[in-house]
Amino acid sequence: MVNSSNDNLTPKLYRVILPVNDIEKAQIFYSKLLNMEGKRVSSGRHYFYCRGAILACFEPRADGDDFDLPPNPDHIYFSVKNLNDTYGRAKQLGTEILDGIAKRPWGETSFYMKDPFGNKICFVLEETVFTGE
Repeated sequence: MVNSSNDNLTPKLYRVILPVNDIEKAQIFYSKLLNMEGKRVSSGRHYFYCRGAILACFEPRADGDDFDLPPNPDHIYFSVKNLNDTYGRAKQLGTEILDGIAKRPWGETSFYMKDPFGNKICFVLEETVFTGE
């Protein structure tokens, strides 16, 4: 079941950790890609508030931890109002574009990319988002 009949009992996703190995580089990259500044919340964490959930760029060693994290194993998905603008910013940043803007078999219009830290990201045109409903 995709949706719960009682929204008061449905958990809310509010933060996603995005492992990075250079918090300064991540702040600059994601500020430009997402077209927002975000907020440094600790020496190794920079938060970007993305309409309901926080994208948390996290560099463990800069935060005082003694470990590193690998990139996320699969894509993180964002919906955007202007996919062409986002795609243009991604290309200008020298991002590894995994494919161009395309309409997917499930109806979404999107593009897939990797950030400089190896994390896989997908941007979807907002009006085409498929939630399984």
